[in-house]
Parts: sequence; C-alpha cells; structure tokens
Amino acid sequence: MDRFQEMRIFTRIVERRSFTLAAEDLLLPRATVTNAIKRLEARLATRLLERTTRVVAPTLDGQAYYERCVRLLADLAEMESVFSHAEPSGLLRVNLQATLAQQVLAPNLPAFLARYPDIVLQIGEGDRLVDLVREGIDCVLRVGNLQDSSMVAQQVAQLTQVTCASPAYLARHGRPASLEDLDQHQAVHYISSATGRPYPLEFVIGGEVRQVLPPAAVSVSGADMYTATAIAGLGIVQVPRYRIEDELRSGQLEIVLPLLPPPALPVSVLYPQSRQLSPRVRVFVDWIRASFAQFPHL
Repeated sequence: MDRFQEMRIFTRIVERRSFTLAAEDLLLPRATVTNAIKRLEARLATRLLERTTRVVAPTLDGQAYYERCVRLLADLAEMESVFSHAEPSGLLRVNLQATLAQQVLAPNLPAFLARYPDIVLQIGEGDRLVDLVREGIDCVLRVGNLQDSSMVAQQVAQLTQVTCASPAYLARHGRPASLEDLDQHQAVHYISSATGRPYPLEFVIGGEVRQVLPPAAVSVSGADMYTATAIAGLGIVQVPRYRIEDELRSGQLEIVLPLLPPPALPVSVLYPQSRQLSPRVRVFVDWIRASFAQFPHL
C-alpha cells in the first residue's frame, strides 16, 4: 500500500472518529484500514491515534500529521485532476434540501449516473446544520444566505419568491396594499433551524431589502407545513414560487403586494475549505447547476 493511500485512510479516520466508518467511506475492509494505521505508526515511530471503546481521536502528533496530510492530499488531487483524463469515480456522499432534490434533481439523476457510471451516489435529505468533515459528507445543497465561513460555497441558482395568502384569509382580513398595512395582518412564522427565531418577511424597495415581522398565531419549521398553513387561511407567507405553481393556478393561494417583491433566494453547494474539490464533486456541482438551468419554474 502506498503512502498516499495510508494518508487517505488516516485522514478519513480522524474526520469520522471511527475505523469502521472510515472503512465504509473508502470501500475498504476494516482489517485493511487497521493494518494501514499500524504500519503508518510503526514507520513514523509515534502514536497518531488514541483509541477508546467509543471514539477515535488524534494525539497531538496525530493532529499535526493530519493537517499536513490534508494539504498534501489536496495538492495531489489538484495535480491529478489537471493531468489525468480518467473518469470521476468512487463514493459521493451528499446532503440535499429535500424539496429541491425531489422536484429539480431527482428527474435528472438517471442521466447523471449514466454519464458517470463509476460514481456511487449516497443521498441524504434535510435542512439541518451538517458537520461535513465529521459525518464524511462531500457536499451539501442549501437555500438562503449562508453564514458559515468555514465552508466554500458555490452558488448554482436563485429562486424567485412570492408573498401570498389564501382567498379565505384575504376575505377575512383584506388585501394589504403597503408594508404599513402588514401591521394589521397575520403571518405564519417559519422558524430558523439555526437560530430558533422566525424569519421576517422581506421586500425589495428601491434596491434595498426591508424586513417586516407581522404577528403570527402559528409557527412552523417545515416547508410543507408552511405552505399547508397558508392554504388553510392562517396567514401570509413568503415561499419560492416553484413550490406553489399548482396552488397559484388552482386559486388556493394568491399573490399579494406584487409590486414589492421579496429578494431572490440563493441556492448554493457547500463543501469544506480543508478539502480540494474532487473530480466527482466537481462534476456533481456542474450537473446541479445545469439541472437548475433546465428547470422551468425558477
């Protein structure tokens, strides 16, 4: 086994805090991973990992070696991607925003896998905060303005948003004509998973974003329930237009304040700064961008 392979095994163990999970990620037998670390520690004449029954953690020497390995492996991957014409291959673990994955990406997955048959794709869904390094995830797809500076973000699309409410709600409360009117209205609050606080309604006026937070009788933390409560007449919401095209056509929801549009929502792919963008992640990001470009309702 070459030294670069030993480095790959070692770095994945540090990131996953587990020999077993590292072996699964690298598609290697557990014994191969264990023996590689034994050889590595013997050659370096130092203990790199502390092993307990519950977790594996780097020693001080192991942490220093890990940081050097990450840089060396990133340089190697970049150099090989420049000079090698081999097709991307290997396990690609991603976490995707559920609705976008289902509506925009899933229909195009057969074409992606046919184009890259040597990539094994493992998809998780959600909007939660993900520790990409610790969980062994290569990249995530997220919607909204991003705060985490430890991640590299590539924007792949923007989602047009609309402000809307149900006909039943508008019949009871009237149709707002200005931001000031919203003080007399009711919203459905969407709770941020990061802060635990509701997102305000946002409007672009004269090139600037204004925020308003009307009172709410209902707060939710899921996109499907957010739309459902608006249809039920419980308040005004702001949602990406692609999510409610059918409801707008059927009249279940109506756009309000059309001359004061919400800002577009960025859609981004994030991956750790400590990792060079691998060929399989690079082609996946390009495919996501192309999938959004072909989607008709953004």
